[in-house]
Amino acid sequence: MNGTCSPAGRVTRSLLGYGVLAGPMYVVVSLAQAVTRDGFDLRRHAWSLLADGSLGWIQIVNFVLAGAMTVAAAVGLRRALPEGRARTWAPVLVGAYGASLVGAGIFRADPADGFPVGTPATNAVSWHGMLHLAIGGIGFGCLIAACLVLARRFAAEGRRNLAWASAGAGILFLAGFAGIASGSHGPTTLAFAAAVVIVCAWLSAVSVHFYRTTN
Repeated sequence: MNGTCSPAGRVTRSLLGYGVLAGPMYVVVSLAQAVTRDGFDLRRHAWSLLADGSLGWIQIVNFVLAGAMTVAAAVGLRRALPEGRARTWAPVLVGAYGASLVGAGIFRADPADGFPVGTPATNAVSWHGMLHLAIGGIGFGCLIAACLVLARRFAAEGRRNLAWASAGAGILFLAGFAGIASGSHGPTTLAFAAAVVIVCAWLSAVSVHFYRTTN
């Protein structure tokens, strides 16, 4: 990496810096709530439920900030990637995922499975709950596709570690999402949480890579 950086490069690095921070911030804030909020069980409850209840605003802000930071990272990817299909599609897909996080914060998940405390085990699905699920599904699909698009790009460049990491993150996240979409709990819920951590780490790693290669 060249020690000097052009004005345009500094802007690109700044945008990519948001991608470095977005995932860790989302994970840390979510987990901090998960282990402190009364009635929340990591084995049963998806992190989206943290947006409900009197302290739900914390997770709503977490969603919106993480989403906005991811969109900024997508712009940075567009500026940093060389010409090719990855430059066309990866920023769009990552940006769509970021937008879905913002949407997930605006349209809250419905209280469910006893959280917040006092919620019935089964509950009617509201219009905003339906939108939350739909937006999340679209965003997750875009994120998986972004992992695979960049895996192909890294492989073509001979960056095997990044290629395998990208493909692995996409496949693991797909498996985790398919599991939780089935409606099962226990290991499936924990596996999806682990998959979220993995893809957040992937976005950080990719952002760091392009940050270092931008002049």
